[in-house]
Amino acid sequence: MLRSHRQPVRRTVLDNKLQPGDRDYVAALASGLQILSAFDAEHPRMTLTEMASRTDMDRAKARRFLLTLEALGYVRRSGRDFELTPRVLELGHAFQASNQYRAVIQHYLQDITAEIGESSSLSVLDGTDVVYVVRSAAPHRLMAISLSVGTRLPAAYTSMGRVLLAQLPQANLDSLLQSMELRAHTPHSLVDMEALRKELDQVRQQGYSLVDQELDLGLRSVAAPVFAGNGDLLGAINISTNAARVPLEVLLDDYLPRLQRLAETVQKTVRSAAG
Repeated sequence: MLRSHRQPVRRTVLDNKLQPGDRDYVAALASGLQILSAFDAEHPRMTLTEMASRTDMDRAKARRFLLTLEALGYVRRSGRDFELTPRVLELGHAFQASNQYRAVIQHYLQDITAEIGESSSLSVLDGTDVVYVVRSAAPHRLMAISLSVGTRLPAAYTSMGRVLLAQLPQANLDSLLQSMELRAHTPHSLVDMEALRKELDQVRQQGYSLVDQELDLGLRSVAAPVFAGNGDLLGAINISTNAARVPLEVLLDDYLPRLQRLAETVQKTVRSAAG
């Protein structure tokens, strides 16, 4: 919808992107994607009322988008419930196909899991969250929620998130931190913004992050950045463990060097693949 007699949208340092309310911003497309994103492991099926509540839309608007997505084959109805169809996997396949280096990383992460019996992942930053894009899961479960490709976790409280935040240009980081909400997930969580900034400075200097039970009691992880041959950041890789089973010294003296060697190998591999 065109803006008339409105103040210009206020820009931030990230503003090479459109903002809601901009002339070229397609609100209907954004709402349709919001509907698709509302489905997750805890909400695989929803009624119209539940969808409207979860997306903060009125029922009429949510209904129009659900029916449109149903017509396109991305959503189907079962009684009063709506659910995703396998067609949404086409969107993910296109993403994976355009990022073939992740198959290489998957191979190396699986090697780590086979060698040490711990889960290992690759994630990227999306706003204030990290999104898992490659995962090699160990048999034992580390968190109350199930971690898989597509899982989102708060960047401030994960080792991969802190690695990725520390890689941002300072102006971008400042803008992102202003929109970030810090809260105590456990008694160990950082809740002071200045303390988080100092932690990110340290992560930037040392080249890795270790987070000990700040997101979930018992969850301990170490992460490092991984780059392409041209220096582009591909994401962050980690090894996650149970605090009662794996001491901090093992993470730093054994697991961290594994991640760093993996990162070096990936950088060489991606450079070779790129010619």
